[in-house]
Amino acid sequence: MESRSAFRVISWNIARGSKLEGILEFLATANADIIFLQEADKSARRTGYRNIAKEIAQKLRLNYVFGCEFEELAQGSTSSPAYHGQASLSRWPLSNSSILPFHKQSNFWRPRWFIPRLSSLQRRRGGRMALFSQVLTPDRSVATYNLHFESRGSDDLRYSQLHELLEDLKRCSPDVPVIAAGDFNFDLSQGQPAAALADVRFVNPFATLRQATTVTHSLPARDRVIDCILLRGPLIGTDAHVHSSVLASDHYPLSLTVSFC
Repeated sequence: MESRSAFRVISWNIARGSKLEGILEFLATANADIIFLQEADKSARRTGYRNIAKEIAQKLRLNYVFGCEFEELAQGSTSSPAYHGQASLSRWPLSNSSILPFHKQSNFWRPRWFIPRLSSLQRRRGGRMALFSQVLTPDRSVATYNLHFESRGSDDLRYSQLHELLEDLKRCSPDVPVIAAGDFNFDLSQGQPAAALADVRFVNPFATLRQATTVTHSLPARDRVIDCILLRGPLIGTDAHVHSSVLASDHYPLSLTVSFC
């Protein structure tokens, strides 16, 4: 039986928000208390110069904070630059938000003199990061990390970014409830990443599902288990679910019921 203090968490890489109607349709019926979005556009040509995170927050009547991951150099103008990043939304107040930029980055995205600033080539200024916020639930404050690890590069690079997250986690004492969610771009359920998470007592409620979290169009199908919601401290996660029927992005939304213990 669920605790009265149980709340619902969703994490979703929304692929810029280009299918905003489908995104809103799912989120409006999901009844989530905390939502972590990755790849949200702001003022980009490809998404109609909309502020995707703001529109979602206003439609759902949620508080939100946006963290800029990249300036999209071919999507805006000098008077109206375009940005791309993570957004954390909550029905409760958000406080002490900050960006944790990872020191280890791929150089794939950076502008170069010999590459034209065309939208198809996606030149960017910035880097992968985690958006930290405290969610002030009625029961107690929860520390949250909204993450997006590098898609271009090796698992060694992604493991370095995971290590930076775990180092930053030292700011939170072991009794502080922590949620870390997002697009990790590699599988956290086995090997070195799983061992590193276990060392700091992170629990992965999705580890046993072994269900693809991205849409695949390749034959044979390649299951990519790269999105996750992690818990640490006095939290219990139940009803972990990958919503593979929702096709408003190239990633599926993940949901989890979380309660204090």
